[in-house]
Amino acid sequence: METQALDSKTRDDSSIEEVEQFVTFMLGSEKYGVSVLKVQSIIEMTEITLVPRTRHAVEGVINLRGSVVPVINLRKKFRLPSKEYDLFTVILIVEVQRKLMGIIVDSVSDVLSIHLSNIQNKINVASKIDDRMIYGVGRVDEELIVLINVDAFLDEEISSVR
Repeated sequence: METQALDSKTRDDSSIEEVEQFVTFMLGSEKYGVSVLKVQSIIEMTEITLVPRTRHAVEGVINLRGSVVPVINLRKKFRLPSKEYDLFTVILIVEVQRKLMGIIVDSVSDVLSIHLSNIQNKINVASKIDDRMIYGVGRVDEELIVLINVDAFLDEEISSVR
């Protein structure tokens, strides 16, 4: 009887599939995700101080609990049309190469757990994309979520405001 219980436990452990968690957010009608381990906080829109001669997507800097944090606008980074900030617009504070950075998004959706088997890391597309910047595309039910590697994706912007 002990053997049966042990076999049953072993089968249960092997059927558990690894998952990763992502904070998901909207830009226009598309959903994107960033590893929950990279997100330090989510704050409402605040006053942003312009920093001259930075990259086009850099909005400026904010004061976050006494620290100066650069903020980029993901709509600009993705070359999407600009949009007025509203009650849903937030700044995700993410850790990029051991530094904090803010990214402005249209709204935050939720935290999703995605099974590793539902994340496709290699994307075959006709246009050139730097696959270092995209962690993969996650599939949850019938929905596809582009998962961003913030370290590579925001490297240019963080170096422009160092």
